[in-house]
Amino acid sequence: MGTFNVNIGVGHSDNGSLTEVSATVDTGSTYTMLPSSLLTQMNVEERDKRELTLADGSEVSLGIGQARIAIDGMEWNCPIIFGPEGQYLLGATTLEIFGLMVDPVDERLIPRVLRARPF
Repeated sequence: MGTFNVNIGVGHSDNGSLTEVSATVDTGSTYTMLPSSLLTQMNVEERDKRELTLADGSEVSLGIGQARIAIDGMEWNCPIIFGPEGQYLLGATTLEIFGLMVDPVDERLIPRVLRARPF
């Protein structure tokens, strides 16, 4: 599957304005990753560190926090990784939170049918 970019808003989880960025949709990435400098500028705080395996197979420990993400007029607080400069990735967890899936042919995000089954 090819990659494509979407515009998202990102900001502090509690309040304030959102900054629009272009992020690469990466369903192989568990979490959304944005540059540490951008998140720090927005006063997003690291709450923990996570051991992550990158696409090249290397393992790193990076900070994780929570930020407000906006996609197509909807906003949710989502886990977010404090990444290196130039890393703007929209990960699978954020897509799940928003109830979105990838349309690779038209290179866009579309609503997905959510299912719940009673026990």
